[in-house]
Amino acid sequence: MYWRFNAIQLKRSAFYVLHTLLKAPEFRIIDHSGEDGPEQAMASFAIDDALAISVGENLAPPTARLWVHDRTIMLGIPDSRLPFIKEGISYLQEKGYKAVVRNSGGLAVLLDKGVVNLSFIFPDAKHIGIHDGYQAMVSFIQYIFQDITNKIEAFEVVGSYCPGTYDLSIDGRKFAGISQRRVKDGSAVQIYLCVDGSGASRAEIVQGFYKRAKKDAETRFTFPDVVPETMASLAELLQVPLTSEQVLKRIVDGLASITVIAPSSEMTVREVQLQQERMKLMRSRNENLQ
Repeated sequence: MYWRFNAIQLKRSAFYVLHTLLKAPEFRIIDHSGEDGPEQAMASFAIDDALAISVGENLAPPTARLWVHDRTIMLGIPDSRLPFIKEGISYLQEKGYKAVVRNSGGLAVLLDKGVVNLSFIFPDAKHIGIHDGYQAMVSFIQYIFQDITNKIEAFEVVGSYCPGTYDLSIDGRKFAGISQRRVKDGSAVQIYLCVDGSGASRAEIVQGFYKRAKKDAETRFTFPDVVPETMASLAELLQVPLTSEQVLKRIVDGLASITVIAPSSEMTVREVQLQQERMKLMRSRNENLQ
């Protein structure tokens, strides 16, 4: 997909500061939002690992990758160890969803065409704090939406699925979550943004998964008691029509407004080789799910 890099006009706040990680002299944008083959959801995490290694070795500039996967539940590693996981997977399949165990932190997250995913790949992971990656993502999302809201906050939303310190919400209702994975000297900071549709309906699917995969069993890991009303899409929260395509454009234009966009938007030969190696690990991680 070809994007015109026209910087969006944003109403800037005197109190607004972008994180320094976003002030690199150049960023590469890789747009995989139109790719969604049978193994593409698994491939997304192999790709981000490959990019993290490459960027960490300074073989490529910091990178933003866009991706969208329809009707997919991204499970965390603890989810895959639930006592009745097979029943949970069967339920998801009955609802028309495929399940993939990811290699980054967190728990179950629902993806569909109304959910936009963005990965920032940063170098020097060994020399920056883990919170810096999260804060960079938070500041960027606040930046690209500041023309329509100044109410985006980061704190754990109890009752949401995959709860964490860097949940993004408006008026206490979550629309996005952030995870991070570090590979060698690169880091991949990933966010899902529920753009349109019903956030509560998505949460009901995840709630149903946990009811079947965990039941009343005692587990070492604490899994969320999902309350669907704690979640919403941006379109619901902002009460404006908003599409995935519009948010993808905001991301691209927002990045172009703060840095130079590298002319290359493709993975290098080395990165493709690394992806293939990492894909073997993802397949192994997921072989017992089906």
